[in-house]
Amino acid sequence: MDYFVIGERELVLGFMLAGVKGAAVTNRQDALDAFNMVTGRGSASSALVHENRPKVLILTEDVSDMLSDEVLDWQMKGEAPLIVEIPGLGGRLQGKKSLTDAIREAVGIQI
Repeated sequence: MDYFVIGERELVLGFMLAGVKGAAVTNRQDALDAFNMVTGRGSASSALVHENRPKVLILTEDVSDMLSDEVLDWQMKGEAPLIVEIPGLGGRLQGKKSLTDAIREAVGIQI
């Protein structure tokens, strides 16, 4: 499976050591450019061809917050890549649920 990560420089470097391609971003415009390139929403010259797109796009929570409208729009389409959020280097953002918390809420039991 092909992955791509967008986040802080150190986090992206860590993923690159594991063989995952990525883009280090520091602001909304950089994040939007990387997101558009990966999803094919960018200009024709920089967008990845549909067959070459990663199957999973990993975003830090900070990046996901910067691109909340674009991410929601993409998720509603149900196209690849699947977007997965992970905590950034500073840890989980205030108010964000962990995967375990979401499962507990959905299932109704504590595991």
